[in-house]
Amino acid sequence: MTTVAAYAAPAPKAPLERTTIERRPVGDHDVLIDIKFTGICHSDIHQAQDGWYPGIFPMVPGHEIAGVVTEVGPEVTKFAVGDRVGVGCMVESCGTCDNCEAGLEQYCTGGGPVLTYNAVGKDGQPTYGGYSENIVVNEDFVVRIPEGLSLDVAAPLLCAGITTYSPLKHWNAGPGKKVAVVGLGGLGHVGVKIAHALGAEVTVLSQSLRKKDDGFRLGADHYYATSDPKTFEELAGTFDLILNTVSAPLDFNAYLSLLRTDGTMVNVGLPEEPVQIPLMSVFGHRRSLSSSGIGGIQETQEMLDFCAEHGLGAEIELINADQINEAYDRVTASDVRYRFVIDTSTI
Repeated sequence: MTTVAAYAAPAPKAPLERTTIERRPVGDHDVLIDIKFTGICHSDIHQAQDGWYPGIFPMVPGHEIAGVVTEVGPEVTKFAVGDRVGVGCMVESCGTCDNCEAGLEQYCTGGGPVLTYNAVGKDGQPTYGGYSENIVVNEDFVVRIPEGLSLDVAAPLLCAGITTYSPLKHWNAGPGKKVAVVGLGGLGHVGVKIAHALGAEVTVLSQSLRKKDDGFRLGADHYYATSDPKTFEELAGTFDLILNTVSAPLDFNAYLSLLRTDGTMVNVGLPEEPVQIPLMSVFGHRRSLSSSGIGGIQETQEMLDFCAEHGLGAEIELINADQINEAYDRVTASDVRYRFVIDTSTI
C-alpha cells in the first residue's frame, strides 16, 4: 500500500479537506498513474452531498482524470511508463456479461460497473477518485490521451465528453439532423462542440441569452432562451434529437413538443428530485424519451481520438486544490465557463 495526499469530503455536505489515502500495490494488470489534472463534475457535488443516494465517507471525488503512467504491472500489454492516459467514471466491471462483452461496461449486469469513487471494488475496499496525487487502475479501464490534446482540457472529456458523445453517436447526430442541446454548462458546451463536429445543425436551448456569444463560438447555429414562451411556439416540431444536459427538473411537456415525429429526447443530466412525465407528450408523434450513461471504454477512446482529430477540448478554469470548495459553490451557482479543472500538483 502507498500513502498519497488527496482532498476528501469527511462527511455528507461537509467541506472537502486535505487528507491522505491508501492506494493498493500495482497488480499484474494494473497501471499506476501520476495524476496531473482532474475535472470537477457536477456529479462530484451530488455525491459528496448525498444528493443521489447515501455515499461512502470519507469520499475522494473525481472521475475526469488525466495523467502519466509511472509504473505498470508485469502482465500489462496496453501501456508503458510515460504514456499519457485518462480514467473516467468506472474502474472495474464483471467483464463477462453480455453488455461487457459488447463494450458497454457502463451497463454491466454482473454486479458493476465499479465507479471510480464512492463505490466498493472487487477487493472489498472503497474506491477513491482523482482529487489525489495518483491512482492505480486495471489497464482495461485506462484510455490513451492523444498527443493532439493537452492534458488539462482533455480531463473533462473523460466524463463530459463521453457522456455527450455516446448519445450523439447512438442517435445518429450528423449532416441533415437537427440537434438541440439543453443547457450550456459543463456537459452542454462539450455537447455543442461534438454535435457541430459531427455535422449536425445545432441549437442551444438555455434559460437566457447570457451565453449566446459563447454558444455561437462553440459551434451552435442557433440559440434560444427557454425563459421566453415564444421559443416553444417557434420551435415546435423542429428537432430530431434533444440532448438534455441539465440536472434540474424540466417542463417535459414543453420540451417534448419540440421534437419531430420519431424524434428523441435524451437525458444525461440527473436531477435529485423526481420528475413528472406526461405521456400525452410522446403519444401523438411517436416521440421517445430516453437516457444515456457515459460510454464504454472502447467508445471513450473513440471519443478522445475524435476530439483530437477535430481539435476539441473542454473550456476550463484551472484551479489549485485549496479552491475546490469555492469551485463547488460556483458550480452550484452556474458561475463557471465551463469546467473547473484541478491542478493536482497543488494537492
